[in-house]
Amino acid sequence: MLVALALTALASFAGAVALPWFTFLPPVAHIHLALAVGVMPLILGAMSHFVPVLTRSSAPHAGVRLIPAAALMAGALAFSSFAASNQLYYFAALLAWIAAAAFAVWIVRRAAGAFGKPHPCLYWYLAAIGCLLLALAAVAAMAFWPEQRLALKRLHLHLNTLGFIGLTAIATLQVLLPTAVGRPDPQAAARLRADLKWALAGTLLISVGAGWLKPLAWLGAALWAVPLLRLGRAWLALYALEIRRIHGAAPSLAAALAGFAASLLFGALHAAGILNTTDTAHGFILAFLLPLVTGAVSQLLPVWMRPGPQTAWHALARRRLVFGGGLRAVLFLSGGLLLGLGWRGGFALAVAALAAFIVQLAATAKTVLNRERGLE
Repeated sequence: MLVALALTALASFAGAVALPWFTFLPPVAHIHLALAVGVMPLILGAMSHFVPVLTRSSAPHAGVRLIPAAALMAGALAFSSFAASNQLYYFAALLAWIAAAAFAVWIVRRAAGAFGKPHPCLYWYLAAIGCLLLALAAVAAMAFWPEQRLALKRLHLHLNTLGFIGLTAIATLQVLLPTAVGRPDPQAAARLRADLKWALAGTLLISVGAGWLKPLAWLGAALWAVPLLRLGRAWLALYALEIRRIHGAAPSLAAALAGFAASLLFGALHAAGILNTTDTAHGFILAFLLPLVTGAVSQLLPVWMRPGPQTAWHALARRRLVFGGGLRAVLFLSGGLLLGLGWRGGFALAVAALAAFIVQLAATAKTVLNRERGLE
């Protein structure tokens, strides 16, 4: 399931990048293709992988493993609704809300039954799911509060991007990058424990500010900057050499952190009415999501394909996937920053990097399978 979700996310990103050039679908359609079809199910799937680790518990049962599939159905329905200009997105939001609520209940139960104290990353995940539930509830509110539709759309957008996606990503990065480098971050747990309040408060202030009271967005951005600056400073002290390398997952994951910081600024500028919604959302996808997902996939896909003890097969697959990771990171980040500022040529940089990674993914699959069969 996780492999399928990762591949679906990459395909949805490719589609979201390509659609503006080849169709007349509204921007909301390709934004939902990336976020609702690609990211939402992948995040829930990745959480189902990490939560047992964080709680020192067993693998999720079949019902929980199907929740990301339900989220994928909801995302596909939302995309088709916007593509066909109908109102089925209300049903899609309801289906996604039910899936997210069920997933939150599972996390709470795992936390309550954890062996020892759960890792603080788990509480970031719960806060992220809470933001997703609020974002989906905002969709329902549009039907009952039509005069506030624009404000609720902005609330929905920021709760999803900075809340659900942002909280999940920043928490996971603090566990994933040290794993990719092979050296621990001794202060990661303490930072996560101390910084959740700033990140969550910042998300809520930006989201409400975008909808109704713009000055709150700047206060929210300042609060979110606290954990980002602390994390950036720690990574520069611990992993500066690995982050600057041409190859590896670390450059992509570090670029994702930088891309999220830029998206935070773009979000505040959007809330203030300076940047438009489309450029802000596309900048978020290119500068943050693409380096995040490609970096995470290059590190985790071998484990998802073959759970268990790490072997030479895993090492070969990962070595092939992380090749050129630093170059891709620069292209994704540069393209996203340029697009977020309104220069559409930024798309070309991201398209080149994403196409290269997809080709690389296919070549890696062929290579490791051939190596396994003794054909090389």
